[in-house]
Amino acid sequence: MTQENSLVDALAGCQEDKVKALVKERIDGGVPLAEIVAQCNHGMVELGNRFARGECFIPELMFGGMIMKAVMSDLAVVLGDTQADEPAATAVIGSVEHDVHDIGKDIVIMMLRGVGFEVIDLGVNVPPEEFVEAVRRHQPAVMGMSVLLTTCFKSVVATVEAIKQAGLRDGVSLMVGGAAAGELLRENSGCDFYGKTAVDGMKYACRVAGIEP
Repeated sequence: MTQENSLVDALAGCQEDKVKALVKERIDGGVPLAEIVAQCNHGMVELGNRFARGECFIPELMFGGMIMKAVMSDLAVVLGDTQADEPAATAVIGSVEHDVHDIGKDIVIMMLRGVGFEVIDLGVNVPPEEFVEAVRRHQPAVMGMSVLLTTCFKSVVATVEAIKQAGLRDGVSLMVGGAAAGELLRENSGCDFYGKTAVDGMKYACRVAGIEP
């Protein structure tokens, strides 16, 4: 097993202590931090692939995201409290207005951060105007809307319409996901993509941003 594969497999397997040891070993050995981040990114993608194949479950995805976050914090300290690497792209994500559920949203955020995105988390119960302001301010490659309740379909439609009315629609790719979402909602609301799982959303965002996961 190569050094790269050992770190990739450790992160994909949510082996926290091993990941920390391997990252420290690489730092001490003078491995470029960008290379360490790239190996961890590959580990997050492999974890997502394992989830897609039914080999692990939501708790593992969340734990993997926590491990990745800790690794990035450690690397930032090495660089003197600066980012280990420039974000590959920006994404804005929130649960739409009147929906206060965040578990699925948070998993997508961890997956995106794991592959190099800067993610602006708007939280839950986000009104259309907040999505608009975030898109205007951060100019993301993708904007994601989470919706768990069918009663919140109108919020998705209203948010997309607000993006259009603000003249920002052509500059951002819109994706929707969550238990209540589906292809019909995507089509009726005018979104570009419906993601059945967090991994689907992550892979779509990578394609939009030109990132090789």
